[in-house]
Amino acid sequence: MRETVLFVDDDQLILAYAADIFQKKGIGIVTAGSGEEALRIFAEREVAVMVTDNCMPGIGGLALLEQAGKVSPDTVKIMMTAYTDVSTVLTAINRGEVFRFVPKPWKPPVMLKAVREAIRRYRLLIGVKKEEEFVFYSLAQTIELKDHLTKGHCDRVAAYALQIAEALELDAGMQKDICYGSWLHDCGKIGVPESILNAPRALTEEEFTIVKKHPVWGMEVARKANLSPAVQDILLYHHERYDGTGYPTGLAGDDIPLEARIVSIADCYDALCTVRPYRAALAPKKAQDIIAGQRGTAFDPVILDLFISSVIDQAALRHPLEVGINGRIALEQPAPRQSRVLHRAE
Repeated sequence: MRETVLFVDDDQLILAYAADIFQKKGIGIVTAGSGEEALRIFAEREVAVMVTDNCMPGIGGLALLEQAGKVSPDTVKIMMTAYTDVSTVLTAINRGEVFRFVPKPWKPPVMLKAVREAIRRYRLLIGVKKEEEFVFYSLAQTIELKDHLTKGHCDRVAAYALQIAEALELDAGMQKDICYGSWLHDCGKIGVPESILNAPRALTEEEFTIVKKHPVWGMEVARKANLSPAVQDILLYHHERYDGTGYPTGLAGDDIPLEARIVSIADCYDALCTVRPYRAALAPKKAQDIIAGQRGTAFDPVILDLFISSVIDQAALRHPLEVGINGRIALEQPAPRQSRVLHRAE
């Protein structure tokens, strides 16, 4: 079943043009010539993505965003704006109501890309709401498709984080949340353009500002899906630093939730050991030295010491990790071949 995209503009020629472009690309589209007509469509059918102009007679774009958010909170919203319409953009950003802005006059490739990314975000939100393990795992793999070099990253982060949780003797419920949070920790990157994620160079300040929004975007997905507070905390705080210089909120020390402190270490270590567009993968010993050098600055010193002693130093972790969706994480062992299985809470 195709998701429905609602395109709102008071210019009938633009509506006809948009409908023709979207239909040729196999995207289901309905159009509305006013904010009032758009709200009637929301009452009649489920809308995955709404693209709306701002300056329209009657209910304008900002008012439509607000009212649509009340009647259809899952709908992902895109606003068309003129380059000079800065105040509107800032207002919509501050309200958190817009997923993308498309400048006018818009070009078909730009609009189609924005809509396709919005559809992916909608599918992510709806999938997470089902709260099924298979869905979570599949979503993690879908997220990784945006950056082919990160394949398996979420799996490995979950494996490392669960071993830390097990060493800390955290209860089964928390281990389950840590597993889900690890799988989904980067889900906010759905909103980051691939040109930024895959840039083979250092990011500009503006690009990095966009990247730093992904924890909030991910947390919002988890919040709307009514996932547990622990999962939400992992998504929101996994880039905070122990010394308070991280993002997005600048929390420090034990104010950073325990589950987020665990996942941040697992995330950083695996990222260092993985090929990135701007550098080669580091050897495990080099990665260990780097994270050890950030003891008490980036990372909780107690958890970091535990990670190094009970995870990195285990011979099993010198071999590939294999993570399944059946509730078990297996680590290959040296010959004679054995397997150690970490059980998550079912």
